Amino acid sequence: MSNIHILNLSAYTSPQINESKKGEYVEYGADNNYFQFLIDRYLYSTTNNAIISGCSNMIYGKGISALDANKKPDEYAKMLSLIKPNALRKVALERKLLGMAAMQIGYDKGQVSFIEHFPMHTLRAEKCNDKGEIEAWYYHPDWANKKSSEEVKRIPAFGFGNKKDVEIYVVKPYISGYHYYTPIDYSGALPYAKLEEEISDYLINDVMNGFSGTKVINFNNGVPPEEKREEIVSKAKAKLTGSKGDKVIFGFASSKEHSTEVIDIPLNDAPAHYEYLSNECFEKLVVGHRVTSPMLLGVRDKGGGFSNNADEIKTATLLYDNLVIKPYQLEIIEALDEILAVNNIKLKLYFKTIQPLEFTDLENAQTAEQVAEETGVNLSAHTHPDLANSLIEKGEVLGKEWILIDENEVDYELEAELDEEIEKLNKKKKLSFIEKFASTITGRPNAKSEQDKNIDGVRFITRYKYSGDKVGEREFCNKMVSADKLYRKEDIENTKSNDVNFGQGHNGENYNLFLYKGGVNCKHKWLRQTYVSFDNVKIDVTNPNATQISTNKAEKYGYRVRNPKEVAMIPFDMPNNGHHPNYNK
Repeated sequence: MSNIHILNLSAYTSPQINESKKGEYVEYGADNNYFQFLIDRYLYSTTNNAIISGCSNMIYGKGISALDANKKPDEYAKMLSLIKPNALRKVALERKLLGMAAMQIGYDKGQVSFIEHFPMHTLRAEKCNDKGEIEAWYYHPDWANKKSSEEVKRIPAFGFGNKKDVEIYVVKPYISGYHYYTPIDYSGALPYAKLEEEISDYLINDVMNGFSGTKVINFNNGVPPEEKREEIVSKAKAKLTGSKGDKVIFGFASSKEHSTEVIDIPLNDAPAHYEYLSNECFEKLVVGHRVTSPMLLGVRDKGGGFSNNADEIKTATLLYDNLVIKPYQLEIIEALDEILAVNNIKLKLYFKTIQPLEFTDLENAQTAEQVAEETGVNLSAHTHPDLANSLIEKGEVLGKEWILIDENEVDYELEAELDEEIEKLNKKKKLSFIEKFASTITGRPNAKSEQDKNIDGVRFITRYKYSGDKVGEREFCNKMVSADKLYRKEDIENTKSNDVNFGQGHNGENYNLFLYKGGVNCKHKWLRQTYVSFDNVKIDVTNPNATQISTNKAEKYGYRVRNPKEVAMIPFDMPNNGHHPNYNK
């Protein structure tokens, strides 16, 4: 049995962490080059590269901001001057890729003067002090090729310097059993990144070398001593194994009987075999990185999973954002908070999201800050503190002198006709019968509207009422229904939706409240109500026939108000549920 050698696949385990006997630093990996090993897996594994790149882009989003930027403009401006977007983007990438990230902190007169990214792979931790603290990090540009005679630069860790020279802040989570370095969170899937590389290299090499099979090598010139056998096997393995093994074998023997024998062992069903391995690598890397749906990171799987169903992709997005992305962001934010505290800068930092707002959860958000914390979107700069209130303040409650003579669901198809009628009335010369209409967009209760008329002392007004269930939807809708007020068309159209109901339009865009009410998938509508008040004509408003009498008189004067059909439609029943016409095209 000693003459048989079985070549096992390499087993990739956690890297060795050794305190250097020659220096004051702690080595990372058997060859003190584990960071480079991780970088290579990122560069040469297709799936690993796509997932890490996508994840780091989501961590950074659109950059850092602050919920209280408007309240603390000076502190916010100072924060932005200290760290540049490109530096923070690199920190996000290395935190995901290497499990750790480093920032270089500069000082001027005891204050932080800059925060810059520092390449984590060039750093090694100093041996802990008696309290278990890492007081410094050692720098070398290329640890793999470091000579024993070379000195390495010592850089104090954050909080252990003199606030004159630069310091290093390392962002790394706590993991039991690890103090100096933190393993990557996808370590269980790392062997599959390596396997994916090997499959790729092997297939390319196989094509270039004629699709050869596996080989058995028999040495027929006697059995050498064990030490010599080990040497021969080692050289053969180095020469022939792996994805880039040589095709040609050179043998030297004194006679044909003693020549080296090479036997081909063909691989049956090779295409199916490699397809299985490739799929296995893909699936294990997706699981190892905790990707809820590959589509989120620009990676398309081969059927199954979340597919293209919008609701399922939205669910996957929310899960991935809350379980994976936000913990990364929180680590970086906590690090920045600690650094900025040196300059007495205290801000509520957050990362602006790159996710579509329709894939974020705004249902339970009560304030602008809560929405920003949940979604990474700052509303404080342009949102009323209490959603819907700025529109409700423009509403009015009519007095008893006004009689409701008509209530209909508005029809947008007749909007052009309505505008034409109003234009004609405004141009009439006999102002003794019809007064010129006054319009305003100030939102003053009881102000005139383009749809108001005064004919021979008889006053007609048209107002709009928000209609639908009082509970079960977003806060804007609940408040509007509960307020039970009437609104002028101008006030509704001139109120920006993002001031009262942020993020509920198509892709979070500002939208027309008159058309789309509470936004995408809303189940409320506007009702048009026509009221009349008689100054010179006495009508008992308590008379059961008062409404009919008033309606007849209104028709006598030709008072009609018509609106687009969408005003009376709930967005849920509209095409695409109230999304933009180009949605999903």
